Amino acid sequence: MSTPSSPAGDVPAAAPAPSSGDNPRPPRGPRGQGGPNRGPRRDNRDQHQDDSGLFEKVVFINRCAKVVKGGRRFSFAAIAVVGDRAGKIGVGYGRANEVPDAIKKSTEGAKKHMFSVKLKGDTIPHEVFVTYDGGKVLLRPATTGTGLIAGGAVRAVLEAAGVKNVLTKSMGSSNHIAVVHATIEALLQLKTAEDYAKARA
Repeated sequence: MSTPSSPAGDVPAAAPAPSSGDNPRPPRGPRGQGGPNRGPRRDNRDQHQDDSGLFEKVVFINRCAKVVKGGRRFSFAAIAVVGDRAGKIGVGYGRANEVPDAIKKSTEGAKKHMFSVKLKGDTIPHEVFVTYDGGKVLLRPATTGTGLIAGGAVRAVLEAAGVKNVLTKSMGSSNHIAVVHATIEALLQLKTAEDYAKARA
């Protein structure tokens, strides 16, 4: 008389777990670089350099909707900064019914109204705090290697001016136009040691 086979004998043996050495993961790239399909940083998408060598960056684009018979009519306003990254900078504001036209008007206006600011190498000569139309901006010089510690509109203006090492803080309104003009006013108040020496003489 044959004995019934145990149910455990019919179950196939479990496959051995693959070792980590069979399928090694590809080496990970350096942190902060992003993957191969990743786009540029969000704050670098609207900046470029034109044929004249000037740095251009769109700070903010505002959309305004007007309700008319049959729907809405949109218009756009753009504020842009232009600079040679060597102490010369301009700010422009443009309005149009299309975004490209508004950007073009703002950049052209910035190129027509450029001015020079006093820098000390790649930083600013001294600390300055300015209040302008609700915007409050503090700029403080920093040593080489600190970097441009700023964000938003303040960063765009300082990049165009050529500042590479600075500490900043925006403590007032978050309105882009107010912050841009407060930063411009702060740069205009900068003076070098030679300027103070001439004033004392």
